[in-house]
Amino acid sequence: MVEEILVSIEKHIQAHINVPGALMPLLHAIQDDVGYVPESSYSPIAKALNLSVAEIHGVVTFYHHFRTHAPGKHILQICRAESCQAMGSEALEIYVKKTLGVDYHQTTSDGAITLEPIYCLGNCACSPAASIDDQVCGRVDIDRVNEIIAEARAA
Repeated sequence: MVEEILVSIEKHIQAHINVPGALMPLLHAIQDDVGYVPESSYSPIAKALNLSVAEIHGVVTFYHHFRTHAPGKHILQICRAESCQAMGSEALEIYVKKTLGVDYHQTTSDGAITLEPIYCLGNCACSPAASIDDQVCGRVDIDRVNEIIAEARAA
Protein backbone atom coordinates (compact mmCIF):
# COMPACT_ATOMS: atom_id res chain seq x y z
CA MET A 1 0.00 0.00 0.00
CA VAL A 2 1.27 3.47 -0.83
CA GLU A 3 2.67 5.45 2.09
CA GLU A 4 0.16 8.28 1.49
CA ILE A 5 -2.73 5.88 1.97
CA LEU A 6 -1.23 4.52 5.19
CA VAL A 7 -0.80 8.02 6.56
CA SER A 8 -4.37 8.92 5.59
CA ILE A 9 -5.79 5.80 7.23
CA GLU A 10 -3.82 6.45 10.42
CA LYS A 11 -5.11 10.04 10.47
CA HIS A 12 -8.70 8.78 10.25
CA ILE A 13 -8.09 6.16 12.95
CA GLN A 14 -6.76 8.82 15.31
CA ALA A 15 -9.71 11.10 14.56
CA HIS A 16 -12.19 8.34 15.42
CA ILE A 17 -10.40 6.40 18.17
CA ASN A 18 -12.43 7.94 21.02
CA VAL A 19 -15.75 8.20 19.20
CA PRO A 20 -18.44 5.85 20.56
CA GLY A 21 -19.44 3.42 17.80
CA ALA A 22 -16.43 4.54 15.78
CA LEU A 23 -16.19 1.68 13.30
CA MET A 24 -18.82 2.73 10.76
CA PRO A 25 -17.89 6.44 10.70
CA LEU A 26 -14.23 5.44 10.45
CA LEU A 27 -14.83 3.09 7.53
CA HIS A 28 -16.89 5.75 5.74
CA ALA A 29 -14.15 8.34 6.30
CA ILE A 30 -11.49 6.01 4.90
CA GLN A 31 -13.56 5.13 1.84
CA ASP A 32 -14.50 8.76 1.23
CA ASP A 33 -10.82 9.72 1.35
CA VAL A 34 -9.07 6.73 -0.24
CA GLY A 35 -11.89 5.42 -2.44
CA TYR A 36 -12.01 2.01 -0.74
CA VAL A 37 -11.18 0.27 2.52
CA PRO A 38 -7.90 -1.60 1.95
CA GLU A 39 -7.69 -5.01 3.59
CA SER A 40 -4.29 -3.99 4.95
CA SER A 41 -6.10 -1.38 7.06
CA TYR A 42 -8.09 -3.99 8.99
CA SER A 43 -5.30 -4.77 11.46
CA PRO A 44 -4.55 -1.17 12.53
CA ILE A 45 -8.28 -0.44 12.77
CA ALA A 46 -8.85 -3.58 14.84
CA LYS A 47 -5.99 -2.72 17.17
CA ALA A 48 -7.12 0.88 17.65
CA LEU A 49 -10.76 -0.03 18.31
CA ASN A 50 -10.05 -3.19 20.31
CA LEU A 51 -11.84 -5.38 17.77
CA SER A 52 -10.75 -8.45 15.85
CA VAL A 53 -9.63 -8.33 12.23
CA ALA A 54 -12.51 -10.73 11.53
CA GLU A 55 -14.98 -8.19 12.90
CA ILE A 56 -13.60 -5.48 10.62
CA HIS A 57 -13.68 -7.82 7.63
CA GLY A 58 -17.22 -8.87 8.50
CA VAL A 59 -18.50 -5.30 8.56
CA VAL A 60 -16.71 -4.26 5.36
CA THR A 61 -17.94 -7.29 3.43
CA PHE A 62 -21.47 -7.20 4.87
CA TYR A 63 -22.29 -3.71 3.62
CA HIS A 64 -22.46 -3.34 -0.16
CA HIS A 65 -21.39 0.29 0.13
CA PHE A 66 -17.82 -0.56 1.11
CA ARG A 67 -15.19 -1.49 -1.49
CA THR A 68 -12.04 -3.49 -0.81
CA HIS A 69 -10.31 -2.48 -4.05
CA ALA A 70 -9.69 0.83 -5.76
CA PRO A 71 -12.67 1.79 -7.94
CA GLY A 72 -12.62 2.96 -11.52
CA LYS A 73 -12.65 6.64 -12.43
CA HIS A 74 -16.48 6.65 -12.34
CA ILE A 75 -18.97 4.68 -10.22
CA LEU A 76 -22.13 3.54 -12.00
CA GLN A 77 -24.82 2.21 -9.69
CA ILE A 78 -28.01 0.48 -10.79
CA CYS A 79 -30.88 0.49 -8.29
CA ARG A 80 -32.06 -2.98 -7.33
CA ALA A 81 -34.92 -1.95 -5.02
CA GLU A 82 -38.45 -3.24 -5.59
CA SER A 83 -39.83 -0.16 -7.36
CA CYS A 84 -36.97 -0.10 -9.85
CA GLN A 85 -37.22 -3.86 -10.41
CA ALA A 86 -40.94 -3.47 -11.13
CA MET A 87 -40.08 -0.85 -13.74
CA GLY A 88 -37.39 -2.84 -15.58
CA SER A 89 -34.11 -2.42 -13.73
CA GLU A 90 -33.30 -6.15 -14.03
CA ALA A 91 -33.24 -5.93 -17.84
CA LEU A 92 -31.21 -2.71 -17.57
CA GLU A 93 -28.76 -4.41 -15.22
CA ILE A 94 -28.27 -7.33 -17.64
CA TYR A 95 -27.71 -4.90 -20.51
CA VAL A 96 -25.19 -2.80 -18.57
CA LYS A 97 -23.22 -5.85 -17.42
CA LYS A 98 -23.02 -7.12 -21.01
CA THR A 99 -22.17 -3.69 -22.44
CA LEU A 100 -19.41 -3.00 -19.91
CA GLY A 101 -18.18 -6.60 -19.82
CA VAL A 102 -18.21 -6.65 -16.02
CA ASP A 103 -20.34 -7.87 -13.14
CA TYR A 104 -21.20 -5.97 -10.00
CA HIS A 105 -18.18 -4.84 -7.96
CA GLN A 106 -15.93 -5.00 -11.02
CA THR A 107 -14.22 -2.32 -13.07
CA THR A 108 -14.01 -2.10 -16.84
CA SER A 109 -10.68 -3.08 -18.36
CA ASP A 110 -9.95 0.57 -19.22
CA GLY A 111 -10.46 1.56 -15.57
CA ALA A 112 -13.21 4.01 -16.52
CA ILE A 113 -16.28 2.55 -14.79
CA THR A 114 -16.93 0.44 -11.70
CA LEU A 115 -20.40 -1.13 -11.64
CA GLU A 116 -22.15 -1.42 -8.29
CA PRO A 117 -25.61 -2.40 -7.12
CA ILE A 118 -27.49 -0.03 -4.85
CA TYR A 119 -30.61 -0.78 -2.88
CA CYS A 120 -32.61 2.42 -3.24
CA LEU A 121 -31.62 5.80 -4.51
CA GLY A 122 -34.79 7.39 -3.15
CA ASN A 123 -36.01 8.11 -6.66
CA CYS A 124 -38.81 5.55 -6.76
CA ALA A 125 -41.26 7.83 -8.58
CA CYS A 126 -38.81 7.92 -11.50
CA SER A 127 -37.90 4.22 -11.64
CA PRO A 128 -35.75 2.66 -12.84
CA ALA A 129 -33.00 4.75 -11.35
CA ALA A 130 -29.24 4.74 -11.67
CA SER A 131 -26.45 6.89 -10.33
CA ILE A 132 -23.18 7.99 -11.88
CA ASP A 133 -20.68 9.46 -9.43
CA ASP A 134 -23.51 10.17 -6.95
CA GLN A 135 -25.62 11.99 -9.55
CA VAL A 136 -29.02 10.29 -9.52
CA CYS A 137 -30.71 9.68 -12.87
CA GLY A 138 -34.37 8.70 -13.19
CA ARG A 139 -36.38 6.80 -15.82
CA VAL A 140 -33.19 5.23 -17.09
CA ASP A 141 -33.62 3.12 -20.21
CA ILE A 142 -31.13 1.59 -22.67
CA ASP A 143 -30.65 4.89 -24.53
CA ARG A 144 -30.07 6.88 -21.34
CA VAL A 145 -27.66 4.34 -19.88
CA ASN A 146 -25.70 4.37 -23.16
CA GLU A 147 -25.43 8.18 -22.81
CA ILE A 148 -24.28 7.82 -19.20
CA ILE A 149 -21.63 5.28 -20.18
CA ALA A 150 -20.41 7.37 -23.14
CA GLU A 151 -20.15 10.50 -20.99
CA ALA A 152 -18.25 8.64 -18.28
CA ARG A 153 -15.79 7.18 -20.77
CA ALA A 154 -15.25 10.59 -22.42
CA ALA A 155 -14.62 12.36 -19.11
